[in-house]
Amino acid sequence: MASSQRLSILPKGLVRPRALASRIQPNASRRKSGPYGYTQAKALVFSKPGEPQDALSLHAHSISPSIPSSALLARTLAAPINPADINTVQGTYGAKPPFTSLIGTAEPSAVPGNEGVFEVLAAPGGSDIHKGDWVIPARSQFGTWRTHAVAEADDFIKIDKQGLNPLQVATVSVNPCSAYRMLRSYGPSAGLKDGLGMRPLEVGSGAWFIQNGANSGVGRAAIQFGRLWGLRSINVIRERDSAEETDALKREMYDLGADVVVTDAQLHSREWRDQLAEITRQGREKIGLGLNCVGGKNATALARSLSEGGTLVSYGGMAKQPVALPVGLLIFKDIRFVGFWLSKWNEKDVQGRKHMINDILDLIRSGKFKDVPVEEVPWHWETEEATLKDAVQAGLGGFRKGKGVFVFGDT
Repeated sequence: MASSQRLSILPKGLVRPRALASRIQPNASRRKSGPYGYTQAKALVFSKPGEPQDALSLHAHSISPSIPSSALLARTLAAPINPADINTVQGTYGAKPPFTSLIGTAEPSAVPGNEGVFEVLAAPGGSDIHKGDWVIPARSQFGTWRTHAVAEADDFIKIDKQGLNPLQVATVSVNPCSAYRMLRSYGPSAGLKDGLGMRPLEVGSGAWFIQNGANSGVGRAAIQFGRLWGLRSINVIRERDSAEETDALKREMYDLGADVVVTDAQLHSREWRDQLAEITRQGREKIGLGLNCVGGKNATALARSLSEGGTLVSYGGMAKQPVALPVGLLIFKDIRFVGFWLSKWNEKDVQGRKHMINDILDLIRSGKFKDVPVEEVPWHWETEEATLKDAVQAGLGGFRKGKGVFVFGDT
């Protein structure tokens, strides 16, 4: 069977590391080399769902210099540790990754990681992607927690790396894109679309949105996009261990462009209704959109804060509690409750996703959009498995200074 025929029966985006095809000479100075020109690689993998500490293992394997003529070899520069990635390992995420033995695992395994940036070491002829370019995955469940990747060129999006660093590119395609898409699709500039609860509101200083989890990656991005697009934001955060820490976080939100920052306790207080009336000038200014990543009572309080005809968009559930839908809000205020999953939107509008990513990167270059705080997790060839697993497990903890990101060194 020809190699092209063999590739056609594999899961989309995956190619056999040792498949026989025309040779592409990678840049040997940017990879660990083994005998006969093989590239030495490592990946975090799991074969059965579970807690990261138990399910993940570090797998070493070799990539042949003979890779398919339509594929490229890339070295990972940075890869975030997102909540969705951890949920994927736990088996609770809405999509399952492809399990395969192509990299030589003892049993079919998956590589976690939806987001990351790669440097191209070898590219197919005739492609607009060349050696030295930066690329990001073009699809979900690509598997970025690995030192190297071999995949079809079509499974990557080329990035103009000028004026950017790897951390900025590695973190652009999930959280900022979620905020961008939700504000565009459900916010004041969105038109009515049957079945999705999208309705037009007056754009300008009187258009508000409210969100919980405001200091998350999505929340920070929404604050900044709102400021750029003429929307005003009410932002709910969790109290920190001390009043000084809570005040410091509030100042951080205001520096990003937040108009109002309140705590969970304020949102649930009896005084909140009067405070909200003051914020919206006794209801003359509308709060047409709520962004919920928490769930439970917090989401209900968010919905109660919306103006008549508003929409509550749920894109996460950190509290692991259901969203209650008060009948009064449905009947008397005509509040719409909808869900949002970025992966679905990406599948529907591939070109729109590329435009969105490039738009956000342009804002970063021009200094109009600030990076999310990160905690770098160095990943070198000698980095031990336990260190990497601990970094993933830490993503399930409480307050963090920033998003965990694997930063790859001498791999």
